[in-house]
Amino acid sequence: MKVLIVEDEPDMLSGLRDNFEFEGYDVIAANDGLRALEIAAVAKPDLVVLDVMLPKMSGLDVCRQLRAKGAAMPIIMLTARGQEIDKVIGLEVGADDYVTKPFSIKELLARVRAHLRRASRQVADIDRYTFGDIEVSFTRHQITKRGLPIEFSPREFEILKYFIQRRGEAITRDQLLDAVWGYHNFPLTRTVDNHIAKLRQKLEDVPADPKYVITIHRVGYKFLG
Repeated sequence: MKVLIVEDEPDMLSGLRDNFEFEGYDVIAANDGLRALEIAAVAKPDLVVLDVMLPKMSGLDVCRQLRAKGAAMPIIMLTARGQEIDKVIGLEVGADDYVTKPFSIKELLARVRAHLRRASRQVADIDRYTFGDIEVSFTRHQITKRGLPIEFSPREFEILKYFIQRRGEAITRDQLLDAVWGYHNFPLTRTVDNHIAKLRQKLEDVPADPKYVITIHRVGYKFLG
C-alpha cells in the first residue's frame, strides 16, 4: 500500500517515514501543500497523512482540492492546534479522520490500517460494473460478454479490477506489477504486456484496435470502459 505523508517538520517527517516503512508501507513524502498536490496527482496514493499547517498551501486547502479533483483515498489530518474548529473544518472539506499532535504512532498506524481496510471493503462491495456489452461481477468473481461467461485467470481478473478502479487514468507497467503481482521492479515488464494482450483477446471486439484497454505511448495503459 502506498502512503503519502505531507509534513513540513523534518524530524516528524523522518520519524513517520521510518515507522510506516517498518510496517511495510510504500512511503512517498511532501513538505509543502503544493508539492503534495503534484505528487498525489502522479503517484495515486492509497492513503494520505496530511498536516494542517503547511507552507505554500494549508492542509485544509490540499484536502479540499484533492476531493474537488475526485480523489477518493482516505485522508487523515494531523493538527497541532487542538482546536475543535480545525477538526470540524477538516471533516467538512473531506478528511476522513484527524489526529492531534502529540500523538501515539501506534494509534496513528491503527487508524491507517482501519481506513485502508474500510476503503478496500468499499471497492469489494461494488457488486458489478458494466461497459459496452461486458459485465463484471466483483462479488461473484465473474465476467460475461453478451450474457455469456468469459474464462479469466485470477490475475487477469485482478488486472481488470485495477483498471476499473482507476478508469481514465494512465497506468504504468510498474504500477500494475506492484498492485497485481505484489512487488516492485519485477525484471520482466513484458509480463504485463502479455497479460494485457490476453485481456484484449477476451474483451475487445477487435483486439488489434482496442477501445477499452488502450496503450499510452511511453507510459503504459489506460482503461476507457
